[in-house]
Amino acid sequence: MIEITGLKLKNPTMLAAGVMGTTGASLLRMTNAGAGAVVTKSIGLEPKSGHSNPSMIDLGYGFINAMGLPNPSYPDFTDEIESVKKNTDTPVIASIFGGDAADFVKVAEGLIDSNPDAFELNVSCPHAQGYGASIGGDACAVEDVTSAVCDVVDIPVWVKLTPNVTDIVTIGQAAQRAGAEAIVAINTVKAMAIDIHSGYPVLGNRFGGLSGKAVKPVALKCVYDLYSALEIPIIGVGGISTWEDAVEMIMAGASAVQIGSAVYDDINVFSNIADGIDEFMNEKGYKNSAQIVGLAHRRN
Repeated sequence: MIEITGLKLKNPTMLAAGVMGTTGASLLRMTNAGAGAVVTKSIGLEPKSGHSNPSMIDLGYGFINAMGLPNPSYPDFTDEIESVKKNTDTPVIASIFGGDAADFVKVAEGLIDSNPDAFELNVSCPHAQGYGASIGGDACAVEDVTSAVCDVVDIPVWVKLTPNVTDIVTIGQAAQRAGAEAIVAINTVKAMAIDIHSGYPVLGNRFGGLSGKAVKPVALKCVYDLYSALEIPIIGVGGISTWEDAVEMIMAGASAVQIGSAVYDDINVFSNIADGIDEFMNEKGYKNSAQIVGLAHRRN
């Protein structure tokens, strides 16, 4: 059991936004598979169909995707969150996005009655024009959005950051100043792939975001740097598929971890990682994972 921003999780693993989080049934499936918390698909102001296919490609060393934030919009998603809340005590975090602070506020206010346990602000999607990283690369915009949402809700607000910036710490500090209770790091890394036989980019959107094993070193460095500069918890995400990956991320400074791409291979990844962390803790003589948060910083 761990606690983060007042939420009690049975283990430090969470389902990341954008993966198996489009319906209440799929979120419940992840809780039954052992996730300590689940994050919904990012929900916006209006329904979006997303980018044209192909929208996700397995490169062998990771996935490249350009989904385009497809979602049913907030009025139609309240029932999905409510259905999860009625059937589990696992925390449900609502991921939301918008084009500006007013959009974020409207979506948050529209979803609050469905009783999510926290909001995760998606200011980091790299392939949705006018959303995500278009905001997340600007510290002032991140501060404005975060402050606006914090002013109208009384549940924890987490901010998911993009690695596609010069200085992620500056963005994290802006979110912290504005009242964020946790930082989620990172979203996908801008990327593309080209079919050499046709000469065309393989994604319908031409470029997208890289996730999976290939981005873990990038995520680790971002978490490590943020931990040194912030006073609020960090949730590490990016390339985690084994308990060793999770322990490494925790030692870099993460209080918990989110898992995305690895779910495609095995939905039991949550329980497998949680069990592995527990065995490691027992073997090393630690009482819980909190004792190794940021351990790599104390080894300097």
